[in-house]
Parts: sequence; structure tokens; C-alpha cells
Amino acid sequence: MAKAHHRDLATGARGPSQRQLRVGELIRHEFSAMLTRGDVHDPVIEGHLITVPEVRMTPDLRLATVYVMPLGGKDEAEVVEALNRNRRFLRGEIARRVNLKFAPDIRFRIDERFDEAERIEKLLRTPEVRRDLEKDGDADE
Repeated sequence: MAKAHHRDLATGARGPSQRQLRVGELIRHEFSAMLTRGDVHDPVIEGHLITVPEVRMTPDLRLATVYVMPLGGKDEAEVVEALNRNRRFLRGEIARRVNLKFAPDIRFRIDERFDEAERIEKLLRTPEVRRDLEKDGDADE
């Protein structure tokens, strides 16, 4: 039961290990630095400011899912397509810069956390939810 502290009590699912988190953060840092320095010579990538909020690693560290978001959320599909075109180069550069036994395969996804947060914010502002929240506040007094 040494690893029980990693288990989510409600679902029984495990979260990422410390190693996965550390390697993901190393890759995120190097990938962001490469974009900042302009190491990727692609007109679509050069024409956008791209944020890399997270990199998730599989338990065997062989697959890195890189979540990206172009500034302003514009041309998301084009940016992901450009990153996929340069995937081989990016994988090689990450392999050189991050000391791992295997160079992880890379896949790119749009980070949808901002959209989800906005959706929840809109729900919280609806009259029905406000009414329910006001009722709960009155019950406490």
C-alpha cells in the first residue's frame, strides 16, 4: 500500500507520477524555449505567439502530449498542423536537449482549459444558479 497516496479515492484512478510530471515539465520548458528563440522555421509558427501550458507524459515516458494555445486563440488548427509538420525536427531537438533513454513521440493538442473555464463561468452567471446560490446563503444564517 506504499503507493496508495497516488490513488484518487473517489475513482480509484492514479494521477501522474513525480517522474512523469518532472519529465513533462522539462519537455515543456525546452519546447517553449525553442519557440521563443525561433528555432522552428515555419511561417505559421513564426507568425504566432504560442503558449505551452502543459505537457503530459505516458507512464513509460514514450509519448508526450503537448498542449498548445496560440495567443488570442486564433488559427488553432493551422498552428497544430504546422507543429505536426515539424514534429520530427522537434522530437530530435527535444531528444538532444532533454537527457532521456528514449526520445518520446510527440503529439500536439489544443489546450481547451480556457474554453472550459469560460463555459463554467457562464453557467455560474445564469439566473438559475444565482438563485440557488442565494438560497444556500440564506440557509446558513
